[in-house]
Amino acid sequence: MTGRHPVGPTVGGAPPDPQCATVSPRPLADDLRSEDDRDLPSRTDVIGSAVSEVIGGPVGRRALIGRAPLLTPLRAMFLIALVVLSLGWLTKAPCLQTTGTGPPDQRVANWENKRAYFQLCYSDTVPLYGAELLSQGKFPYKSSWLETDSAGRPKTQYDGLPAVRYMEYPVFTGLYQYLSMSLAKTYTAVAKVTGWPVLAGVAEVVMFFNIAAFGLALAWLATVWATAMLAGRRIWDAALVAASPILIFQAFTNFDALATALAAGAMLAWARRRPMVAGALLGLGVAAKLYPALLLLPMLALGIRSGRLPDVARTAAVAFATWLAVNAPVMVLFPRGWSEFFRLNSRRDADMDSVYAVIKSFTGWEGFDPGLGFWQPPLVLNTVVTVLFLLCCAAVVYIALTAPRRPRVAQLAFLVVAAFLLVNKVWSPQFSLWLVPLAVLALPHRRVLLAWMSIDALVWVPRMLYLYGVQNMGLPQQWFTAAVALRDLALLAVMALVVRQIYRPAEDLVRRRGVDDPAGGVFDGAADAYPPWLPQWLRARQFQEERHAGRDSTVPA
Repeated sequence: MTGRHPVGPTVGGAPPDPQCATVSPRPLADDLRSEDDRDLPSRTDVIGSAVSEVIGGPVGRRALIGRAPLLTPLRAMFLIALVVLSLGWLTKAPCLQTTGTGPPDQRVANWENKRAYFQLCYSDTVPLYGAELLSQGKFPYKSSWLETDSAGRPKTQYDGLPAVRYMEYPVFTGLYQYLSMSLAKTYTAVAKVTGWPVLAGVAEVVMFFNIAAFGLALAWLATVWATAMLAGRRIWDAALVAASPILIFQAFTNFDALATALAAGAMLAWARRRPMVAGALLGLGVAAKLYPALLLLPMLALGIRSGRLPDVARTAAVAFATWLAVNAPVMVLFPRGWSEFFRLNSRRDADMDSVYAVIKSFTGWEGFDPGLGFWQPPLVLNTVVTVLFLLCCAAVVYIALTAPRRPRVAQLAFLVVAAFLLVNKVWSPQFSLWLVPLAVLALPHRRVLLAWMSIDALVWVPRMLYLYGVQNMGLPQQWFTAAVALRDLALLAVMALVVRQIYRPAEDLVRRRGVDDPAGGVFDGAADAYPPWLPQWLRARQFQEERHAGRDSTVPA
């Protein structure tokens, strides 16, 4: 048993060795943190205390924190994440039932009678395998196909040209699908050579899903790890990233976990003051999904306030160079296929999960661009979305510059990504994964976050039942759009709490015990150093008052 005893007499008047004050049967660990050096949710949080009763109750008051040789907090969170990710796979399992005869490439997944909707197991991965010609072994961005109607007839665009389609994902995500397809084709080849019935009994498309899902699970574990490292003394906050209800339905709906892991890794590299590594990971993240580029806005705003713009510029430059290095080969060799992602997003109308669709469903409004032809870009809607998002970005920058104390990176990152989703014309359900690590780092209030995440996760149920159709005993549209409206209101409430804590930093749990910004990197502990060209109304009031009084022009972060 480890404990403390009074220090014995000194030798020759020399002070006692501090190491001798600890009695231990084993060599002392480097980590000798006490309860004051780490947040203990089993004592400080109602949910944490209740959950801890399953394994014996809250941590003891004489415990030396950080000494567990096996079950560390991070490993415990990995176990939690594996359980929740397993539940996520099980929710997709009804759609992974193999049907048909012959080798794996001649079998299919059983999606008959709209099974994907009434059993809530829909995933983009399965239909995309055939729709994007992966099942034929074609390379993304090189091969194309004609869009067809329900009867199989080729469609024509609004301008009379054939509706030609290509891979619709950014390059990194497209290459990930191609790699998963190659491994699935290898599985089929092995099944044909060996003739083993146990291998032939699983469709190739199902193996494609399983292989892709395995990589996505690893990506989410990386997200958990990065978030735990970013949380500082509040490492257990990352447990909600591991156990988020959103994972159950959305972890394997699409490929967004790849971008989430890269974005979290970029934030961790920035926190460790490695701007070049942060830029490289950020560039890879943008090559997988565009949303990681939004993280540059908080860095820019805080760089202006703290006078650390050179570090931000290096990160942005490396991010662009990395993105270009990944995209350039496809951009040069297959420009038409490479540009499909941008073209598709420009011509999409308001999606069923957007706030614009909610307004349509309850008011009968026809939208900003009624009567559009097939694939005709909604120019007015695109303009409105762009203007609204730019206004949101301006608001985030204003908050970053005028708050009484420099906001934390995670707070601003959460606000800008959440604002993007709220005003965007598309909010696919898996996009909510983007918010999970950012929200946990921005607002470490577990009950609030768990309530919001649960609402967001449960939107999946009315969504699937609405797609199943009222004629099949599904739900009418208003049930689904009401759930979307509730999700949006819940997110707005979380955003409001984050803004409140930015303007009342004393209420920020992360900043207790002298902590500034664990994810801040060069911003952590930095003083205000507004550039001379910045107007006075864009500076914190305290800074203005001190300048006016002739005192020191810096405000401690």
